[in-house]
Amino acid sequence: MSVTTYDLVVIGGGTAGLTAAVGAAGQGARTLLIERGRTGGDCLWTGCVPSKALLTVAERAHSVRTAGELGVHTTEPRVDFDAAMAHVRQAITTLAPHDSPERLRDVGVEVVQATGRFVGPDRIEVAGRLVRFRHAMLATGAAPVIPPIPGLAEAAPLTSETVWDLAELPEKLVVLGGGPIGVELGQAFARLGAQVTVVEMADGLLPREEPRAQQVIASSLQADGVDVRVGTRAVRVEAPEAGGDRGDPSGPTPGGGGSAGAGRHRLVVASDAGEDAVAFDEILVAVGRRPIVEGLGLEAAGVQLDHRGAVRVDDHLRTTNPRVYAGGDVTMLLPFTHTASAHGSTVVQNALFGLRRRVDHERLPWVTFTAPEVARVGPSLEEATRRYGDRVHVHTVDHVALDRAVAAGDTAGFAMLIGDPKGRIVGATVVGPRAGEVIGEVVAWMAGGASISDIVRTTHAYPTWNEDITAASLAELRLLLRRYRVVTRGVLWLRRRWLDRPQRTKR
Repeated sequence: MSVTTYDLVVIGGGTAGLTAAVGAAGQGARTLLIERGRTGGDCLWTGCVPSKALLTVAERAHSVRTAGELGVHTTEPRVDFDAAMAHVRQAITTLAPHDSPERLRDVGVEVVQATGRFVGPDRIEVAGRLVRFRHAMLATGAAPVIPPIPGLAEAAPLTSETVWDLAELPEKLVVLGGGPIGVELGQAFARLGAQVTVVEMADGLLPREEPRAQQVIASSLQADGVDVRVGTRAVRVEAPEAGGDRGDPSGPTPGGGGSAGAGRHRLVVASDAGEDAVAFDEILVAVGRRPIVEGLGLEAAGVQLDHRGAVRVDDHLRTTNPRVYAGGDVTMLLPFTHTASAHGSTVVQNALFGLRRRVDHERLPWVTFTAPEVARVGPSLEEATRRYGDRVHVHTVDHVALDRAVAAGDTAGFAMLIGDPKGRIVGATVVGPRAGEVIGEVVAWMAGGASISDIVRTTHAYPTWNEDITAASLAELRLLLRRYRVVTRGVLWLRRRWLDRPQRTKR
């Protein structure tokens, strides 16, 4: 059997794999991409694209529903769920050609749609072929976790992958998990008209975010009628007739969820207040994801996993086999599309050209696209305080003081800038409309090693949402000026003496 040798073989056609394959082929490398399913990955088919399309529909419905607050009186919106899901599918269809096998072949990537398996430290078996690689990349992604809750499997739980198959809007929806996926989809379905209950084991939604951000999002979801249950554990799922009537059959107001009456099933939950039951027609599980590593022959390649079951990589994304790299969700580093893209381009540089590039994960932002958005980069205030102690610099600007927010009638958000002992920006959280765009400017300042006070040197258009980070920067500048007030007063005194000096008359 003849063996073809490739400069780079990529297993997995999601964002990380596509970026690496296209980048390698563009540099003239002989490149093979192996994908057992559809190229494009979660982001295109079940993640970023469909969720943001659905969030857009939900935002439109919410705008109509709340227009009366600003004097624009309308009737309650009628949501055509079929049309909403058609919009979701159209968004996917429009973007799919960019990630298609045809496009990849056009740019020089050989694509095999089959399952690839390592059979040695530099060989892969795929579709009855044996191929040799100089370097390989694992980019197989991750899949939703279904926790072993009694009765859950029998309730046919939805995940972020299968929720898009819904044919009709659930009347009662339970969302297990209050992380980014859970809160985004929970709020979206509530705004579309479902009665939603979000159940989260931690003491707040979005547990990785600042406590203030958690509170803002909880309040926002509650204002949309979501029954938010934090510090609550799912115990079991049972059929309605199995456990009797445990709650108020009348349930909450529309959009609120949480009724123990009606619904195809009941979720029994436990908290400090004891056990309770929540009725639901559909249950969406969003409690986490696991790396996809089964059936890849990693042992034959000498590729090891870490304690989480993720592929172990060093700072240069190289695995325990120096010929094999990994990127994206299979590494369980930062589970975001733009992280995967950064991983893919970094692997191309390191694998093909022998460089030692690193991905600075502390300067990679992320955004939760709730209303309001939550954007973050770098350590939280708690993490920064552990790192720098009381020498940490922090400035927070509430949107009640932001002219754009006041004019828009949307003042729940804030911006927080965090600096190291020298005042250099190391982290930020922005909560509010367009927070995802605002955080991009912070990341750009960070990349240049800027101090918090540097932002104010750039004039921002008025009134805009990113004036919140300008105000935080100005607060830092004023603090610095107060610290050096003796110097500034001395300079002013000298300037006055100089300007007030007697003028000599020329003859």
